[in-house]
Amino acid sequence: MSSTSIAQPDGNSRALHQPTARKPMNPQVLRAVSEVQSLEAPPPAQLPSSSMSSSPPTPVPQDAPPSQQATSAARRQLRAQQKHRLFPHIEYTSRVSHFDPRSEYRDFRGFFVLFWIGLATMVITAMLRNLKETGYPLSIRQWGLFTENIWELAVSDGAMVASTAISLPLHRLYMNSGGWLRWNKGGMAVQSIFQALWLAYWVSWPFMRDWTWTAQVFFTLHLLAIFMKMHSYAFYNGHLSNTLERLSSLDSPSKARMASTAAAVRYPSSRTRLQEIRQDDEEGEEEEETSEAENEKKEVLNQLREDLAMELTGPMGRVTYPKNLTVANYVDYLLCPTLCYELEYPRTPQRSYLELFYKTLAVFGCIFLMTVTSEAFIIPVLDDSAWRLQSVQGWQEGGLIFAETVSTLLFPFMVIFLLVFLVIFEYVLGAFAEITCFADRHFYADWWNSHDWLEFSREWNIPVHHFFRRHVYSASRPTFSRPVATLITFLLSALAHELVMGCITRKFRGYGFVAMMLQMPIVLVQRSRLMRGRGLLGNVLFWCSMILGLSTMCALYVLV
Repeated sequence: MSSTSIAQPDGNSRALHQPTARKPMNPQVLRAVSEVQSLEAPPPAQLPSSSMSSSPPTPVPQDAPPSQQATSAARRQLRAQQKHRLFPHIEYTSRVSHFDPRSEYRDFRGFFVLFWIGLATMVITAMLRNLKETGYPLSIRQWGLFTENIWELAVSDGAMVASTAISLPLHRLYMNSGGWLRWNKGGMAVQSIFQALWLAYWVSWPFMRDWTWTAQVFFTLHLLAIFMKMHSYAFYNGHLSNTLERLSSLDSPSKARMASTAAAVRYPSSRTRLQEIRQDDEEGEEEEETSEAENEKKEVLNQLREDLAMELTGPMGRVTYPKNLTVANYVDYLLCPTLCYELEYPRTPQRSYLELFYKTLAVFGCIFLMTVTSEAFIIPVLDDSAWRLQSVQGWQEGGLIFAETVSTLLFPFMVIFLLVFLVIFEYVLGAFAEITCFADRHFYADWWNSHDWLEFSREWNIPVHHFFRRHVYSASRPTFSRPVATLITFLLSALAHELVMGCITRKFRGYGFVAMMLQMPIVLVQRSRLMRGRGLLGNVLFWCSMILGLSTMCALYVLV
């Protein structure tokens, strides 16, 4: 990752990290690089951060319990370096997107400009044709779909988001409970039941209200994003509540031995040493050996206390659990363009209101272009094909009409796909990053260079990839093998895609689900010895399957 110095209005400059080129580095190497960079960074008090997640350090009394002293030491240490954490950790840093003018990919912007010129030419051509045929430059039949149910949609969407705040008092209940409602006892089950009921109710809500497909798709996409946010918030804080309980138990001599034994399961490097200590005690070794074992046990407990305190401290050392359990912190997290909860995130020094205006304008511009494209090049083709299929004489004629429809929709759907990508990952997420001063703008990588579908799934939607890797794949690995965990991840992703397609077409045919699940055997072929070392061929096949798959899915759901 490269960095450039960006001048600020106050005359200072800050390092701006650029997106990584091609393949990501080894995580251990990345952590080593971030450690070196953090040692060269200014003191924590000079680093920009959000008011939601920064506060001056509070001195710890000399007679404070060892757990508080360890937590304070962990915060000081994390201000100087990053450390691998127990819970799957997302490493956020200050980065810009590929299409940002400050990116090292700025030489690529010529093709970006050409893309917009091509779209402008297409829109002008459609307007001239409409003017010739109807006397009006634009004929948007879908305008009523955007305005219908708009107020009901706004109220329902606000209620849906607000209802997730129940997770905050629920988590305080899990944390303060001394009985079966502790997170590692019944708390996780209670939270899972609540999330399942919450998801079932809000997914069925648009169907019960009989909304238009535009309102239903927006609500469903936002619903899935908020659900992932709620799940990450609840389960990460649940993990931290268990960690806090174990750390606090080390301050009690009667519970210290029990806490260290429980921690041995979590810390493989300490497990053998603790077992050797117990064996030495049981075998009744000589007094000197017993003394050495006790000293070794104290060292293990001190290391355990340090590791637990490190886990309870934010990546930048400014926020410590449970001080993050506030309404302000939760609202800030809901607005941040990320699906994985952390105690704190890197922030920019200030907002750029001009950049926010540009991104907001671009959102509405992209929606307008998608509407014009569908009105001029997609809806007429589908209407004509549906009418012709009603009078077909045999499957040969029907297959020919279907193939003609797919071929005609290839380019329009490719344009729609690129516009959807830009409006979500470059403009909507970028706008919320400006609002919250969220510094890590790396919402996508160079997915257009992908050699297979697995690489594409990692790079075209990084927030969702981080969520599935952290809360689905990594959560499944302790119980299932790697192939089974991968299968579970693809299965949940396929169900979500099928739900979205069902909201658009009001048909649950399973085409999208099957297409998503077919990616697994396709990836095995793409990564076989036959394709190894043939990157160009892999990229060509990826783009061919991408372009063909989009129009085929549309034709299947609408015409079949």
